[in-house]
Amino acid sequence: MAELLEGRTGEWEIVLGLEVHAQIISESKLFSGASTTFGSAPNAQVSVVDAAMPGMLPVLNRYCVEQAVKTGLGLKAQINLTSVFERKNYFYADLPQGYQISQYLHPIVGEGIVYLDLPDGSTKEVGIERLHMEQDAGKSMHDQHPKKTYVDLNRSGVALMEIVSKPDMRSGEEAGAYLRKLRSILRYLGTCDGNMEEGSMRCDVNVSVRKPGGELGTRCEIKNVNSIRFVQQAIDYEARRQIEVIEDGGEIVQETRLFDSAKGVTRSMRSKEHAHDYRYFPDPDLLPLELEQAWVDEIAASLPELPDEKKARFISDFGLSAYDSGVLVADQATAAFFEQVADGRDPKLAANWVMGEFFGALNRTSGATLANAPVDAAKLGGLLDLISDNTISGRIAKEVFEEMWESGKEAAAIVEEKGLKQISDTGALEGIVEELIAGNPEQVQQIKDGNQKVVGWFVGQVMKATQGKANPGMVNQILRQKLGL
Repeated sequence: MAELLEGRTGEWEIVLGLEVHAQIISESKLFSGASTTFGSAPNAQVSVVDAAMPGMLPVLNRYCVEQAVKTGLGLKAQINLTSVFERKNYFYADLPQGYQISQYLHPIVGEGIVYLDLPDGSTKEVGIERLHMEQDAGKSMHDQHPKKTYVDLNRSGVALMEIVSKPDMRSGEEAGAYLRKLRSILRYLGTCDGNMEEGSMRCDVNVSVRKPGGELGTRCEIKNVNSIRFVQQAIDYEARRQIEVIEDGGEIVQETRLFDSAKGVTRSMRSKEHAHDYRYFPDPDLLPLELEQAWVDEIAASLPELPDEKKARFISDFGLSAYDSGVLVADQATAAFFEQVADGRDPKLAANWVMGEFFGALNRTSGATLANAPVDAAKLGGLLDLISDNTISGRIAKEVFEEMWESGKEAAAIVEEKGLKQISDTGALEGIVEELIAGNPEQVQQIKDGNQKVVGWFVGQVMKATQGKANPGMVNQILRQKLGL
C-alpha cells in the first residue's frame, strides 16, 4: 500500500506518524466529579476544579486510569507501573488553569503495536511510541457573536488518551487503515466511542517527505483533523506541497498547519513548538501514579476477544479468507451478527450473504443499522437454510431476501406464499431440457462444434421456462447428459 510520489526530480516517499486524542469513556472527568455527557448546555458541567478556582485540588479518577491501562493492554503495549502527571504550560482562554495536566517523561503506557489489515489480506505493523493521559481543554465558540468569542468549559477536564504512533506509515491509505483499526480496538475495549464527528477522537498528522530510504525530512504537523477521509486528503495535499517546496529550492519549515476541508488544502497556523517551550514539570498537586502488577493482571484477564484474535479464529475455525475475516471483525456487533448467522451453517455462505446482500441493503436504506434492520440474524439464517436444503436456488434467494427486507417476514413464509420452491423433480426437468434441445438444433450443433459456452444459454432457457425455480445443479447435470458431454 506504500506509495511513491513522482516529482520533477524523481520519486519521493511519504513518512507519517499520527497522534490520536481519544476521549476516555467515563461518567466523570479526569480530576473532578463533573459529568462528561455530550450535548449538554454550555458550561452546565463545570466543577470548581475544571474552572480552576483558587485552592481547588485535582483528584485522580481511578476508572479513567483503568481505561488507559486496558487500552494499553489492547495495544499489546508495556504498562508502566509508575507514571507521573506534569504541567504543560500554555495559555488559552479555554484553559482556565493556564496549564494542562498531562504526562510527559513518564507516560502510563509505553511501546506497543497495531496491525493494519491491508486490502490484499496481508498485515503491516505500526509501532506505538506511547500512550499518556491528559485533561482536555474547553471549547472556544467563535460563531455565537459577531465581535465576541464565547467559551464552553463542559469539555474542560475530560480525560483523554494521547496515542502516539511511530513514523511507520507511508501513505494516506495506510493512515486511514491505522485509524480504522485503532478505533476498532478502542470500541471493542469500550474505552473510547471513536466518534470523530463528535470530537471524541481527533487526529494530528505528522507529515514529511524524503527520497526513498533517505534521511528523514523536516515534518509538519496538521492539527485536529476530524475524519478519516480528511486525514487522507490532508496527507496527500501536504506531501505534494512539501515536494514542490523542496524541488523549487526551498526548505520545509517545521510548523503546525490546519487542514481546510472546504478547499482541500493545508495552511500555516503557527511555528511548531518544542517540548521545552511548555516548561513541563511534575504537578505538585498529584503524587506519582503507582500501579500494582496484580491489578494490571486482573484488568488483562478481563479483556474481551480483540479484532486480531477474532480474525485469526475466523480464519482457522471458519476457513474464511484474511480479507473477509478482517471485514467481519472490524466492528464488534457485525462480528457477533455473523457468528449468529453462521451458527450451524456453512460459514462461507454466511459470510458471503452478510457482506453481500445484507451490507448492501443496510447501505442503501436510510437510517438502517444492524440493530434495527428488518432482517435479523435469525431470519437471515433461516434463508440460508432454505438454500442449503435446496428448497430455493441462490437466484430465488436474492428475490426472497428483498421481500424479507421490505416486509420483515420470515423467508419460509415468503417462499410458501409465492410458490418459490425450487424444482428438483428429475422427470419434470428432463422434459423441459428435451423440449429445448429438440427446438434449438442450431445451438446444439454449436455445442457439438466445441462451443461449450452455449451450454450456459441452455441453462438460462431452462431457468426462464421455470421462472428461475429450477435446481441449477440438476439442470446442468441433465443438460450434459442429454447433450452427450
